[in-house]
Amino acid sequence: MDHAQAPVLDALTDYHRADRYAFTPPGHKQGRGADPRVRAVLGEDVFRADVLATSGLDDRQTTGGFVAEAEELMADAVGAEQAFFSTCGSSLSVKAAMLAVAGGRGELLVGRDAHKSVIAGLILSGLRPRWVRPRWDGELHLAHPPSAAEVEACWERHPDAAGMLVTSPTPYGTCADIAAIARVCHKRGRPLIVDEAWGAHLPFHDDLPTWAMDAGADVCVVSIHKMGAGFEQGSVFHLQGDLIDPARLRACADLLATTSPNVLLYAAMDGWRRQMVEQGRDLLQSALDLAGELRAAVNELDGLRVMDGEFLGVEASHDLDRLHLVIDTTGLQISGYQAADWLREHAHLDMGLADHRRISAQLTFADDIHTGQRLVTALRALADAAPALPRPTPVALPDPTMLELDTVELPRDAFFGPTEAIPPQDAAGRIAAEQLTPYPPGIPAVLPGERINDAVLHYLVSGQAAGMAIPDAADGGLATIRVMCD
Repeated sequence: MDHAQAPVLDALTDYHRADRYAFTPPGHKQGRGADPRVRAVLGEDVFRADVLATSGLDDRQTTGGFVAEAEELMADAVGAEQAFFSTCGSSLSVKAAMLAVAGGRGELLVGRDAHKSVIAGLILSGLRPRWVRPRWDGELHLAHPPSAAEVEACWERHPDAAGMLVTSPTPYGTCADIAAIARVCHKRGRPLIVDEAWGAHLPFHDDLPTWAMDAGADVCVVSIHKMGAGFEQGSVFHLQGDLIDPARLRACADLLATTSPNVLLYAAMDGWRRQMVEQGRDLLQSALDLAGELRAAVNELDGLRVMDGEFLGVEASHDLDRLHLVIDTTGLQISGYQAADWLREHAHLDMGLADHRRISAQLTFADDIHTGQRLVTALRALADAAPALPRPTPVALPDPTMLELDTVELPRDAFFGPTEAIPPQDAAGRIAAEQLTPYPPGIPAVLPGERINDAVLHYLVSGQAAGMAIPDAADGGLATIRVMCD
């Protein structure tokens, strides 16, 4: 295929060249009605490019097929059989994949380190999750993706499940052994879904972890905005093989998607695909080289250390995307929450992740020596300032086995059933009716339908006091927790 073309971008150019005017939404009419103060911040071109996809960019019967052609080019660029664009983020895409695989089938194997969007899919669908244990690191207090052996064991317990869903890479950049997990699933004739939101760039450089499609996954979901160059909410799900009906997958996506997709998102994804085909390997090589230099520079700072080898191993992760610089702050005797807050306030830098002992700097091909040096300079200043910062509020870190709560009700039934809000000290032994998710990274500690224990409660309450954000709690201050009525 001719990857020099960008069908959506070209159609948008033709739209403007033809001097079209629409008596349709959007009501700002290419910015004519937008407040000048808004245009001054967002820019004139943002409004000019915000047109309807149908009866705008294309005609009312979409005979131009611009988006469909862009999807074909995307699939060809990465070696998938089909690709589907989403303007509602990977949160929608992963739900659509779950419905396509297991809707009406009742059960789905799911890695317990799944993102909160997966849990939302369980609530909406009514599916019963069959949890696959991640590999917990009790010392580092983080979860590595499940192993193929854990997946095999779960299939033995639940042979009637419709498929498997695994998250890889994780927000820390750690990766599962997708090839081995795919083999375990396929020998049972069941599909593997990979939530690869952090992996849109993986197909375009051999020194990055293996892309899910190359490893044998049946469908994978990627967020173009995370490690690519798309707008927020731009997502693609890729499909291959014959275990998932593409028409059903598209129909499930249509059930959840907006009927007013944003052409800006389509255009950015279309243009990013062209950029990656033409320049991706060189751009990513520069990013990887920069990441190596920054790892060395950060490791020379007193009290800071970029984590690497401890992420990998038989009882850890299979691979690591080294564009994620996960920096341990324990040598400074401050928490990752404190570090992230200090860097935002004093260096005007935002970190991609912060937990009780780590921060993460996400690098992409957009970074260069100047942005890298800004990071190192800020981290050096943080190291100098750390002795004057208060000692971190301790977080009650439970033994990993205590984080494995029993699922006693379907997530859907617990979420939509009769509930009450009670103080945390009274919640042990009760069945949760809401998600409680430290964010980032966005992996729920408590799910609807799980029986809450004291260890998890102490972890969340002490974590929030130390700076942990739990944005999906009904009571943001955790003065109460929503549980099922007895």
